[in-house]
This record gives sequence, C-alpha cells and structure tokens, in this order.
Amino acid sequence: MADSPAANGNGGGMPQGAPTINALAQYVKDLSFENPHAPRSLQPKEGASPQINIQVNVNASQLSETDFEVELTLEGDAKMDNEVLFAFDVKYAGIFRMLNIPEDQMHPAVMIECPRLLFPFGRQIVAEAVRNGGFPPLYIDPIDFVSLYRQKMMEQQGATGPLAS
Repeated sequence: MADSPAANGNGGGMPQGAPTINALAQYVKDLSFENPHAPRSLQPKEGASPQINIQVNVNASQLSETDFEVELTLEGDAKMDNEVLFAFDVKYAGIFRMLNIPEDQMHPAVMIECPRLLFPFGRQIVAEAVRNGGFPPLYIDPIDFVSLYRQKMMEQQGATGPLAS
C-alpha cells in the first residue's frame, strides 16, 4: 500500500495543532479619493516633486473565540506648494480565524500578521484609485508592522502611566 502525501509529509498541509491564520474574507470597508483642484491639479508641473504624506493604522475586534475582524487604514495625500493634489483614505478589512495560537501571542499575531496579509491588497487599491484620479499610481512602500505594533504599544502604555525604568 502506497503512502499518501499527507502520511509521508509531502504536501499534506499543516500538522494537527499547528498555529494557523486563515483569511475567511477580505473587503473594502470604506474608500475615498479626492482630487479637489482638478483639472488644474492634473496639468504638468515643472520643478519639485509633490510631497506625499501617508498614515497607517490597524484596528481589530474579536468576533468570536477564534475569529477577528482586522481593519487596515491607509490615509494620505499629495501636496505641491501647500496645495492638495489628491487625498485618499481606504479602510481595507478582513476576517481572520486564529487557531492554536498561544494566548500570549494572540494580540501580536492579530495586530502584526493579519495586516501584513491585508497590506498588498490595500496598497493596490490605493495605487488604482490614484491612477484613476488622473495621476501616476502611488505604490506605498512596504510597512514594518512589527515596528508599528511596538510604537502603538508604547503609546498605549504611556497613556496609562509611566513605564518602569
């Protein structure tokens, strides 16, 4: 009797009990693009490049014992000579099932790994919205979600009291 791929470890998937993150759904929750000075903003400009400003935020809510909604917000604008060329705001979310993840690792997994999975899709939505607004696509650089998580945790600790030295 021949071994099956699952029995011999060749492509049989994750061992039972291994930590897993499953994306159950992904969706645009909110999308806004503004081109407030069109068509003037679309005219070629000589000289400096526009100043691009981007903010990133991650929020999560627990839906059940194993399921979480994670929302990645990408917000930004481009300005030239203090005039807004365009502005965007996208909230891209997903429902994730977290299985066999130790309780002490759940929060970092939800707030780091889930947005890391969402980011390429949110980035593409921004690029297409900017392109559809008449500008070259804006491809946001990769985001270090570990640093973003640490920064947010430090801000929360600062809001609740001083850190012990």
